[in-house]
Amino acid sequence: MGDITGFLKYSRQTATRRPVEIRKKDYREVYNDMGDKELSIQGARCMDCGIPFCHDGCPLGNLIPEFNDFVYKNEWENAFDRLHATNNFPDFTGRLCPAPCEGACVLGINSDPVAIKQIELSIVEHKAKVSKFEPVISEIKTGKKVAIVGSGPSGLAAAQQLVRAGHEVTVYERGEKPGGLLRYGIPEFKMEKSVLDRRLDQLIAEGVNFECSTFVTDKMGSLTSGVPNNSPAQNCKYIPLSDIKKTYDAVLLTVGSTVARDLNIKGRNLKGIHFAMDYLKESNLFCEGSKDELTISAKDKDVIIIGGGDTGADCLGTAIRQEAKSIFQLEIMPEPPLNRPTDNPWPTWPLILRTSSAHEEGGERLFSVTATEFVSTDGINLSGIMITEVRQSLSDQRTVFENVLGTEKLLKTDLVLLAMGFVGPELNHYEDALDPTDNIRGNFKVDSDWRTKDDNIFAAGDAVRGQSLIVWAIAEGRSAAYSVDRYLMGYSNLPIPLKPYQYALR
Repeated sequence: MGDITGFLKYSRQTATRRPVEIRKKDYREVYNDMGDKELSIQGARCMDCGIPFCHDGCPLGNLIPEFNDFVYKNEWENAFDRLHATNNFPDFTGRLCPAPCEGACVLGINSDPVAIKQIELSIVEHKAKVSKFEPVISEIKTGKKVAIVGSGPSGLAAAQQLVRAGHEVTVYERGEKPGGLLRYGIPEFKMEKSVLDRRLDQLIAEGVNFECSTFVTDKMGSLTSGVPNNSPAQNCKYIPLSDIKKTYDAVLLTVGSTVARDLNIKGRNLKGIHFAMDYLKESNLFCEGSKDELTISAKDKDVIIIGGGDTGADCLGTAIRQEAKSIFQLEIMPEPPLNRPTDNPWPTWPLILRTSSAHEEGGERLFSVTATEFVSTDGINLSGIMITEVRQSLSDQRTVFENVLGTEKLLKTDLVLLAMGFVGPELNHYEDALDPTDNIRGNFKVDSDWRTKDDNIFAAGDAVRGQSLIVWAIAEGRSAAYSVDRYLMGYSNLPIPLKPYQYALR
């Protein structure tokens, strides 16, 4: 490292956020840029540790100390190349990944960890300011055809790896445009869609073909069965998976984990209760100009968000920008501590209270509570929600929650957004091709090469792992691409996956 004592001399610094009262009035990204000098100092904090645990903390195995050193030396092109050696889309992860690498940073044992996420994002944005992302076009054409179903981060990463290996790649997406949750689930204030579009332009220039508004399924008898509201069936054309299998040499399913966790309590059928993804997708369509009017709006409403994770925070920031009257975000888990507890030591992921930009903007968080009933004054429209405090305990090594008697409370609300995560992929559309029978989590079952029970059908990403981080999705898309390439050619010159299959599914 260029300055082996930098971690002793410099403190951690990350990008500042735009003022709350300004950013609440628009959907632009929240964070300001950092200058090259400040970033060089942050790169100098990387301490040249003997064993860089950040490598293991990152599912992609990013070469973090190396690109930190290049940034310290202002060698931006080298930093860009080193970053892309393991990560197809650092502009996505630099914005959306919670940075498990920082949780594993050795400096974090007794100090603030290196600002790895900020450095990663700044490297790619430094490049974007001076030139476009040049396509890498394969000089060899294998004559093999690959279909990828789903254009989220896992599918896009696999598509780029496979087209660069010389295969003909077509990505099928049931949404109106490519990107999956990157386009329709992530609000503009977290990642503007121009960031996604410039990568799609690169993929198209490299030879990837996108077929949107197209639903690939092996259940053609009931076309709308299981199709979520955020992907209207009437706007899709349908292609049997069996036809795709015959047309292509290999098929990779990266359809994500899209079945939302529901809350089946009394009053669930009342008007005014929506899944978070239905709400967020419509807002994103409105922001990009594809929708003239919102059918689910928080304007002048008392909003309850059930779920304390990232999706809940995305709903919070969106509702604030839509000028909600009041907002409560409910979380069944207890409030985390501000600092690592003794039973959560380095290098495990620190389970501490995190305040997103949306939480900084408004709303109120309630911890250790659960909803018990949706209430209506007219029997049709939502008017309130009954909540109660809960007590967490362990039973047979499983976490259970017990309602605390006497703590019931009625909250006024006319809009509830269910943001409790996802329970798995839509298996009913792929039952003929897949074998989920002994996967108790309800995800696609694959072997050590990401292959399903069908020889030329593979699966990866959240459809296999379950709902997870964007960095895992990209890592598994890259790993599956290696397996597909080796299946087609008998060998592969793509990077060998850095994480073995069994580790990826832990």
